[in-house]
Amino acid sequence: MPSNGSEPQAVLRQLERVLESPGFARNERLSRFLRFVVEGHLDGKDSELKESVIGVEVFGRGPNFDSRLDPVVRTEAIRLRARLSDYYSKDGKADSLVIELPKGGYVPRFHEAAAEPPVTETAAQRSRHVWFKVGIAGLVVALAIAGGWWALHRNDPIPIAVLPLANISDNPANDYFADGLTDELIRNLSIIEGLAVRSRTSSFTLKGQPRNIQDAGHRLQVDYILEGSVLRAGQHLRIDVQFVRVRDDFPVWSGRFDRELTDVFAVQDEIALGIVNNLRLKLGGGRRRYETSLEAYDLYLRARGMPDQRGHAWALDAADIYKQVIAKDPRFAPAYAGLAAAYAASSAQGFRDDHTNELAQMRAAAENAIRLDPLLAEAHDGMAMVYMRDGKWAQSEASFRRAIELDRSNSGTYVDLSTWLLLPLGRIDEALRELRKAERADPLSPFIQQRLADMLIIAGRYEEAAVHCASEAECMARVRLGQGRIGEAIQILYKLNNPPAENKLGRRDLVRPRYLGYAYARDGQGSKAEEIAVEVAPNAYSEALIYAGLGDKDRTLQALDRVAELGAARIGQALNSPEFALLRDDPRVKALRKKVGLPE
Repeated sequence: MPSNGSEPQAVLRQLERVLESPGFARNERLSRFLRFVVEGHLDGKDSELKESVIGVEVFGRGPNFDSRLDPVVRTEAIRLRARLSDYYSKDGKADSLVIELPKGGYVPRFHEAAAEPPVTETAAQRSRHVWFKVGIAGLVVALAIAGGWWALHRNDPIPIAVLPLANISDNPANDYFADGLTDELIRNLSIIEGLAVRSRTSSFTLKGQPRNIQDAGHRLQVDYILEGSVLRAGQHLRIDVQFVRVRDDFPVWSGRFDRELTDVFAVQDEIALGIVNNLRLKLGGGRRRYETSLEAYDLYLRARGMPDQRGHAWALDAADIYKQVIAKDPRFAPAYAGLAAAYAASSAQGFRDDHTNELAQMRAAAENAIRLDPLLAEAHDGMAMVYMRDGKWAQSEASFRRAIELDRSNSGTYVDLSTWLLLPLGRIDEALRELRKAERADPLSPFIQQRLADMLIIAGRYEEAAVHCASEAECMARVRLGQGRIGEAIQILYKLNNPPAENKLGRRDLVRPRYLGYAYARDGQGSKAEEIAVEVAPNAYSEALIYAGLGDKDRTLQALDRVAELGAARIGQALNSPEFALLRDDPRVKALRKKVGLPE
């Protein structure tokens, strides 16, 4: 039944009004979603308004659809809520009936607009658009002017124009290239949030006219103008551009691009992207609106929703899907960032594998993500992982901090910073603080709860850790081991490992038995521990853990020396874990740290 006593016919009329608005009329996918949940609720079918049903009925998933593996419904619900919010802040501002999709479920709510208390809208909420968003959560534009910062908080986008670039070559036939580059600049700027770019038709009315920025700004009704010139000499190109404030002819930014002309269209695209990204960095904001194909976007969501990408095989599967996205849309920066993250995960695991190619592709993917979108938080997270693998800790931390600055709501970056940088460097208290931020951003994430529990165990705060372990058996067993309750830990771990687990490839799981072997070793059952050490080979970390439980420093260090192939962070994580406390005064650890690039 309609909420708050709204009549069904009134709700249906309001639904049609919403669906006829420009934001929904152009998006059949979200329109179908909204109609399904509203009509389902009116028909008394709230029990069917759940992910398993919506995925099949609305988004065409098969009968085996599993929402744990495919997050399409959750993702589209986020977009639907944003689209409804945008509608009621603009086209539907005067509507008397409001349709909402409350967070945490798929049963809609209806209420009279007047019944809602007034809400003070934030700048980020006012600037929310309806396109797929990746990047900064809200638009805040800051211009560097006269040695200070002028922060612009405004509803309306910044009006700018791109004047036709002047061909200053000797050959007038090169006009086509200057005009084509102007078109590319207009197109690229038009997909940046917060900018209202004048059309080509308006801009080209000023082609060939004497330069008068204030007159051009007045005629085009803009605050800023991008102007420049193109010089072509043989196969060499020089493009000079500047971004000018109209009211006082002040050059906010300028740039020069020198290129060899091999492929006209590729060069146009590269230079346009470079100019646009430089302007975005100068403005300090401006999220890109990605208008990729539905097929590419759907593949991207599938890759993001892959379960446990921390597993080697799963991470490689995700990487393959990201590559498919890139093949369909080579300029979709989030796919490159996802590819970098997948290779960061896969290259930190797998003792049977040569990770040289994965590391090279990780670096290339992260660099491409930043080149395509320097304000994409995930791109900087990916580059931070690259620096981490190279042992460039200061650069890695700077990239993590930049990612957080760009998107403070992304819990994954806090987790990566804590797990892959702060923990390996022994900065445990800082790592806990970052994980608390991740928890605030994503309080229901089991993964974050597990990471918090792990870090609390490392900090020796076992009672607190137990709260976050929930029903995770290995986590609780580590707590009991830390508390010296070894018999209880063995009971938990024995049950976890019987029957023996297999990994995704159908092989015997070489990870799960390791803590049982460690617990047996701590309990004085050396023969059982040795048997498990043989079973988990060649997983060097699992072997090292069991040897540490046996108190065998030599074999522990030999195994960790093989773990070093997976990067310095893996060694740092081990050396800061309580299970490896026996090594902390061993002089050979210093040599191991130096070998992998861990600071003292």
